[in-house]
Parts: sequence; structure tokens; C-alpha cells
Amino acid sequence: MKTTHALMLGAALAALGGASLAQDRPARPEPAPVQASDRPVVPPTEQPERIILNLTADPAHEMAVTWRTAPGAVGLVEYAEAQDGPDFIQQAVRVSAVTDDATIAVREAAEFRAAYHSTVLKGLKPETVYAYRVGDGARWSEWLQFRTAATTAEPFTFLYMGDMQNNILSEASRTMRMAFRKAGDAAFVIHAGDLINRHDSDNEWGEWFAAGGFLYAQTPQMPTPGNHEYGRGPVLNPQWRRQYTLPETGPAGVEKLKETAWTVDYQGLRLISVDAPLFHGDEAMRGEMVRWLDGLLANNPNRWTALFLHFPLFSIDPDRDNSRVRDALKPLIDKYGVDLVLQAHDHGYARGAIGTGPMLNAGPARPSDHGSTYVVSVAGPKMYPVADLGWASRSASRTQTFQTLDVSPDAVVYRAFTATGRELDAFRLTKGADGVARVETLAAQHDDE
Repeated sequence: MKTTHALMLGAALAALGGASLAQDRPARPEPAPVQASDRPVVPPTEQPERIILNLTADPAHEMAVTWRTAPGAVGLVEYAEAQDGPDFIQQAVRVSAVTDDATIAVREAAEFRAAYHSTVLKGLKPETVYAYRVGDGARWSEWLQFRTAATTAEPFTFLYMGDMQNNILSEASRTMRMAFRKAGDAAFVIHAGDLINRHDSDNEWGEWFAAGGFLYAQTPQMPTPGNHEYGRGPVLNPQWRRQYTLPETGPAGVEKLKETAWTVDYQGLRLISVDAPLFHGDEAMRGEMVRWLDGLLANNPNRWTALFLHFPLFSIDPDRDNSRVRDALKPLIDKYGVDLVLQAHDHGYARGAIGTGPMLNAGPARPSDHGSTYVVSVAGPKMYPVADLGWASRSASRTQTFQTLDVSPDAVVYRAFTATGRELDAFRLTKGADGVARVETLAAQHDDE
């Protein structure tokens, strides 16, 4: 019967002059995408969702876990040292989470309620894989796994992402997922702000969590806020501190900088988040961060230092200069020899090392082979023009990228990849006895220049 039908279909197509059915169909224009914030809000259910890990100030012995459910649920975590087989479940320990039943303002609904649960697992063994699950005692997530840090300067890899921000699930997600194909064993991921576009859109936050899915629940995510995480004021959206449990290692006693300006020492790297949006229009917070950063850099036992923030000190667009950020931070970066400054905001790619001394954004900057290396990148699909301002050794426009950084006591090897996995840029940092970072550009695979 199948053969007879095939012959009949072939004869019919021949009678039409050999045209295929696909060719006969009229072209359909792609429908305009619906903004996430224009859709009705999807309220949380009793099943745990948006599960995420964050590092603490003691990543060798602790791990923070956060998730949300419908309001009214309790929060529990069960965890155990992982084993090769299923018997670890018999050794699982149960701990209670802190639960915040909150009513918050979201763009999509007049009233929105959810329960946010968080806890810090303490007393963990260094360099150990743990399995955990979250729930309320009746409804549980799957068992997930993470690895604690070493207590010494052992080699590791981390990922760096610029703005995801727009069309997060439909288009930015491919960059995140390709990053994990390249570096699935990354110790953590840093996000240089503008994770979403509308700070009060719960649907956009939902897309951000969906873009990473279970990866966020197995690899700690470490964000710094961008201007799109802030509302008027500027006021940080309340979902930030409810959805993340970030290190409380910022300026002591400054509530406004809690979990936005923070630092973690990880296996020989001092990682510092700077809350860049507060450098514009908040002199008190600007001063607090500068004093705090001065102390962190002056007393730094680590071999490497990476500072990350949303607003670039050196832009790739002459109309987007951030002189207030540069004037505040570059003297400290120069004084203490910060190795890497990882940024976002300008929706393009550029990388260059810049020596010490005062400089204007469009001034006589030229790429160097030593000093602090500044990077601007974007993970999502929103693009701006990239101008040649002189400071960059490598740049690219209309290109979504992610970056891998392999850190060891001897060197940091940085690689930038496009969303398709093509290597765009690469360099190695080393240090001599003087403590100044030397930059060696590496030949990127499939380089088109």
C-alpha cells in the first residue's frame, strides 16, 4: 500500500512540472516576537523552581542555594557527599531554609506573591562533590550536584558573560548553552550586569532562569547588577536579593551595597563585583565603594585579581563614555595592578591592555603588551556599533560572545568564543617578579583576520 501511494504522489508531482510541495507553499513572514513582559505572569507552583547556586565568602566549605515556590510552602534542603552509586541518599542530611513569603510589584500583574527560599550549606569538605535537592518534604527537585573549591591555588576555569538582556530565552540562551559545551566543568559563571531588560518583569527573570535551567543549579552563578536591574532612584529591584544569595562581603554596614558589591577569593583569584550603576548620581555609595576597593586591593594575598562591573571604563562607542566610573576606579586599578577588568553594557566586543596614568575615553590609548586588560562583551542579541577608539587589540561588532578563563598559579589563559563556538580572541597573562601582568596574544582558531 505504501509503494502504491508513493507512485501516485510521484506522478502527481511530475504533472506539476516537478515542483516540490515545499516550493509551492507561499513564504510566511516571521511573526514579531512577543515581549516577555507583555505576556500574563506565570505564578509559581508548589514544585521548586528557579533553583540556583551562589558562592559564599568561603567557597571551599560552603555553598548557597536559593529557589522559589508558591507562597505558604516551607523550604528544606537535603544534601550528602556524592557517591558513584545511589547509596549517598541514605546519608543525606536535612536542613531548613529561610523562607520569605513576599508580595512584590511586577510589571505583568497588579499583585504577585511567591515564597523565596535560601540557605547556606556549611561545614563542607574542600574539593568534594555534593548531591542535594530542595523541596518541602513532599515535593522535591531532582538530585543535583556541585563541587566545592580547593583551599589552595589549584587550577580552575570560570565563564564570563556580558548582557543577556533581550530575547533572553529565544536568542541569548544559545550563548549560555554553548559556553557550557566548551567549559562544562567551569567552577562558576560571572554575569556583568543587565541580565534582563525590564527590572520588574517577572517573566523576563523567568526567561533568564530558563536559559540556564539545571546548569544554574549545578554551577554557581555570580552576577553584578547593571542599570537594567535598577528602577528609578536608582532602586535595586527587590527580586535581586530574593533570587540570589550572594556574599555579604561588601562595604561593612552599607545596606544599599549588600549583595551587589562583594568579593570572593577562589583558588588564587580575588574576584570583585563593583555596583557600577551607583556611580552615577549616588556620591555616598561611590565613596563607600572606592574606600572598600582600596582596602581589598591593598591587602590581597592572591596571585590574580579580576574586577567586574557593568559600565566599561573604556567604551567602544564614543557617545557612551563613563568618565565617573573611570575617574573613580582607574587610579586604584593602576596603583594595585588589577589584572582583568571584565565589563558589559556596550553591546559589542573589545579587548585591550592599558597602562597606568590618566586617560580620556577617546584619548591617546593604544594597545599594550602589559598592564591591566579591559574587556567589553555581550551575550545577548542586542547590538550597538563598535567604534575604533584606539585602545583595543581585538574588537568585533554584531557578535554574541562568551569567555572562558583558565586560571593557574603560573598564568591566566583567556578565550572569547562566539555563540556558534568559534574562537574569536585569545591571550595569556603571566607575571614577572615586578608583579605586572604581561599579555601575550594567542592565535585564535578559525581567526578570520
